[in-house]
Amino acid sequence: MKNKNLAKLTQSAILAALCFVTFTYLQIKIPVPGGDATSIHFGNVFLVLAALLIGGVYGGLAGAIGMTIADIMDPVYILVAPKTFVLKLCIGLIVGLFAHKIGRINHTNDSQKVFRYALSGSIIGMAFNVFADPIVGYFYKIYVLGQPADVASVLAKFSAGATFFNAITTVVIAMLLYTALRPILIKANLLVDYDLNADR
Repeated sequence: MKNKNLAKLTQSAILAALCFVTFTYLQIKIPVPGGDATSIHFGNVFLVLAALLIGGVYGGLAGAIGMTIADIMDPVYILVAPKTFVLKLCIGLIVGLFAHKIGRINHTNDSQKVFRYALSGSIIGMAFNVFADPIVGYFYKIYVLGQPADVASVLAKFSAGATFFNAITTVVIAMLLYTALRPILIKANLLVDYDLNADR
């Protein structure tokens, strides 16, 4: 049990760092009215990948911590860091729920089942983000940051477009990475909780 927990913590730290790096350095900021910004970025790729590899709780925390730190270190995003933490954690939990709790992808050798549940979990998690990010952002900007409702509405619309694009790229890239990494991690005995003797 200690070895499993240590492996999950180690993998969580690595994936949190990847979320931080990709969000910080692989993003295109899109300025919006009022001095705010939204962005095209790849941070969610490693959040979803983390949830697929190590489960919703650890994966969600990896993404939430990595991208929240990135927000805190960016003067444009520092004020929305609490929102980032909550939303990224929720994405990880949703992906993990479908992929691991329902699909049990780390307990089967059936590659079609693994792909099906990993893909469905990724799509559902990012679909949640497409709707939740602009909606939560709208109310967060009004009630926490004190912005006028009309300004918050414009910002939410800009955010929705970028979030939708990010969702599509996230699902595609995360699934490509997961499909490539899974057999390597199994062979190296690094896929935590993997049951080699599971029924097909």
